[in-house]
Amino acid sequence: MTPLDFITIETGPNPQALVIWMHGLGADGNDFVPIVDELNLDGCPDIRFIFPHAPMIPVTINGGYVMRAWYDILSSDLVRREDEAGLRTSQLQIETLLAQQAALGIPAERTILAGFSQGGAMTLQVGLRYAERLAGLIVLSAYAPLIDVLPRELQSVQTQTPIFMAHGTEDPIVPYTRGQATRDALQALHCQVEWHEYPMPHSVCWQEISAIGQFLKKVLIPN
Repeated sequence: MTPLDFITIETGPNPQALVIWMHGLGADGNDFVPIVDELNLDGCPDIRFIFPHAPMIPVTINGGYVMRAWYDILSSDLVRREDEAGLRTSQLQIETLLAQQAALGIPAERTILAGFSQGGAMTLQVGLRYAERLAGLIVLSAYAPLIDVLPRELQSVQTQTPIFMAHGTEDPIVPYTRGQATRDALQALHCQVEWHEYPMPHSVCWQEISAIGQFLKKVLIPN
């Protein structure tokens, strides 16, 4: 299995927490690098941000064009036909990245997975199945893939992991109703979902960035 290349940004000399942030379809790790300076992380411990690059693969819905993607998109409704093999492969790659970072001294309990669109789907794919409890999950304009098997694959320890979900009410790519359905399914599995919605399309807004910063403070600053 090919290891993921990634960009690393550290907010201080002694990182005590980790955020692995996954980009959307066709983008790369650079896409969310600027967000670090916009999160207002005053009071947080030093954080290592890792922005991995998804593999280059052909994407069916885009005519087989090769681009960075965590998994293939087989149909416009996203979930009727899913690339389970691609999802599982990327899951293993991200789990390997988590293990590498744990070996460098940042444990799962101080680690947040984050992602936008496909990256948000991978956040749920990995985070909910990870054997060690994570500090938090940030899921932006996304949905839970392989939802039918999630009830038996969900690690019970992750039902205590705070999950920040945000979605645009005018999203034409990952419909708002898909995000709502994911929220409801996770809550039915007793996951701790903090839901935010904004009058925007498939994008990120300033209010959302502010809320993400507050979420990071909540999960990373000791009470």
